[in-house]
Amino acid sequence: MSVTLPAGHYRLDPAATEVRIQHRTMWGLVTVKGRFTEVTGAGEIPADGGPASGTLTLASASLDTGHAKRDLHLRGADFFDTERFPELVFTATEARPQSDGTVELDGQLTVHGVTEPLTLTGTVTDRTDASVTLAVDTVIDRDRFGLGWNKLGMLKGLTAVTVNATFRQA
Repeated sequence: MSVTLPAGHYRLDPAATEVRIQHRTMWGLVTVKGRFTEVTGAGEIPADGGPASGTLTLASASLDTGHAKRDLHLRGADFFDTERFPELVFTATEARPQSDGTVELDGQLTVHGVTEPLTLTGTVTDRTDASVTLAVDTVIDRDRFGLGWNKLGMLKGLTAVTVNATFRQA
């Protein structure tokens, strides 16, 4: 479907958005899966034709892996330290459509008080005249963000992240 989105402000639809993670543990023998249940965000397409931009914010304490004791540990100082760092934020400073149908997103990711530049490649999976759904699959090196806890070498540093985010015109 080829529809050009109108300029304006867009809000993330949390009910139509999902952010999931997967991480190999136990020396690569077990994959822990989880999802963030509290997600907010916004975007803007400027009227002057400039680059689109936006944010995606995850409540760090909302990570749910289906195992209460593990989730409590992930919220603690060894990992997300959710009391000190309640949010994980990706700020896209420029979204550029590519000729192959993907979208390049240049921006910054802030996790655990550390901000790093990050370029993501997304795919538009649904689009109407007033909304867009963007899917992104990426791998994040948690060590870059001070999440290096690794008792007995059980954890590898890379976490797979899958985002399906729907933004609707405000």
